[in-house]
Amino acid sequence: MTRFSGSFAPIAVSTRSDFEESLYHGAGVAIDEAGVVTAGVGRRDLIVYARSSLKPLQAHAMVILGLELPDSLLAISCASHDGSPAHMDAVREILKLYNLNESDLQNTPALPYGDHERASAYAASVAPSAIQQNCSGKHAAMLATCQVNGWPTSDYLSSDHPLQEAIVSAIGDAGCTVHHVGIDGCGAPTFAVSLRELAAAFAALASGRSAVALAMADHPDLVGGPTRDISRWMRAMPGLMVKEGADGVLAAALPDGRAAAFKIAGGSDLARQAVTVEALREMRLDVDRDAPDTVAQVVVPVLGHGHEVGVLRALPWSR
Repeated sequence: MTRFSGSFAPIAVSTRSDFEESLYHGAGVAIDEAGVVTAGVGRRDLIVYARSSLKPLQAHAMVILGLELPDSLLAISCASHDGSPAHMDAVREILKLYNLNESDLQNTPALPYGDHERASAYAASVAPSAIQQNCSGKHAAMLATCQVNGWPTSDYLSSDHPLQEAIVSAIGDAGCTVHHVGIDGCGAPTFAVSLRELAAAFAALASGRSAVALAMADHPDLVGGPTRDISRWMRAMPGLMVKEGADGVLAAALPDGRAAAFKIAGGSDLARQAVTVEALREMRLDVDRDAPDTVAQVVVPVLGHGHEVGVLRALPWSR
């Protein structure tokens, strides 16, 4: 028995040659403008590590703490970016504005997250570095917020650092209770929160027209990358705020307060991408009518001998 017992239900299925091959489980919740649950799957208040889907909430907390950035740089603060020159230039601009250096970044060195960007780095024999890693915008913003408040930067990743304690407090004030603190892949603290409260916190940012929500909507390609599904969705659906996280987590919200959050049990990002479409439908977005091109672009194909022979598709949520 684990704490997950009874928490997950079927959320997606893959087919191969017209035969159902693999079943994916998950948990999710959708809420309406009043915060009332309208649909879900599995345990709707399941507590999960929100991973990088927390970044908009962390960035909002840093704005409250005095961080001032232009919209484009606030967007990169929320990003799990591809590591393109545009992304890294935006991170460098944050550092420059607050008299910081790349050497101040303490996130895990890596090659770029984007396939094209990573291949280019390999071809040029570029070594892994903190600025290339997809969380470097968040880390630059954290360092900048330390500068604003006169806090030390040498240990800004410690869970008991004033910055991290203030972020936990601000996220709690937004109605998203932090149940546990762990270490994310990039080295920063990550928080375990309930899916329902994560959706509600996203709804509050979007409906409150927060600086973070506006920045993400105005600069979707900085939040991910031109071919990333979350960036495609924000380009296609004006005002939509959506952020994925590692291990199959995603949260999304609209300016009118509709929102959703979910977790893929096995952590598959391909399943997460497929279920994102259904989560938006459960938010009463008519993506099939209003964004058919995007729906087609984010399809997750199943390949056989290099050709599409099936698809990974989401299952409807219960109401």
